[in-house]
Amino acid sequence: MKKVTILNKIVDSGIVAVIRGESPEKATKTAEAVIKGGVKGIELTFTVPKIDRVIAELSQKYRGSKVAIGAGTVLDATSARIAILAGAEFIVSPSFNVEVAKICNLYQIPYVPGCMTVTEVQTALSYGVDIIKMFPGSVTGPKMINAIHGPLPYVSIMPTGGVSLDNMADWFKAGAVVVGTGSNLTGAADHDDLETVTAMAEKYISKLTQLRKNS
Repeated sequence: MKKVTILNKIVDSGIVAVIRGESPEKATKTAEAVIKGGVKGIELTFTVPKIDRVIAELSQKYRGSKVAIGAGTVLDATSARIAILAGAEFIVSPSFNVEVAKICNLYQIPYVPGCMTVTEVQTALSYGVDIIKMFPGSVTGPKMINAIHGPLPYVSIMPTGGVSLDNMADWFKAGAVVVGTGSNLTGAADHDDLETVTAMAEKYISKLTQLRKNS
């Protein structure tokens, strides 16, 4: 049931914020700013130094809440296990990796790998993947979801890369179950403008609420 509960949290969040930063402190502050704005899906990437400490800190703080703390840019099983032991509730990769899939299955943690083709999607599904990260979304576009849903209509897809406030509706209309967004949401953090990050998060949540009400 653990995996199902986490999957429901991810889908209910509607938006997963991709958090990067040149230091653990910056990544933590950016994540907090996003959560303050109402976004409950948080993907902390392994490009951040000492990211396991950030995952551990935020996972402990938000344990038992609707906030889902996950790890991103996970390229190998060792990194996946480090993230999971630190408290990550889900693992995201830019590509599919069999060993990462196995370790996630072992710990009953959702694995969201990046895929671009039907072959990659089919392979990921055969290893127990529940949500496919369509990446990069800026290259594939919303129509790719329709294309994949032709032969594989039951696949849950999370586009990431190129998702913005302006085109979020197009992604959900095409069939996305959740969207991942990075610099379009958190870009102001590069200039330490966390208030703008929170304001952007609020706009994303407002848009999401509107879309769900009209669907």
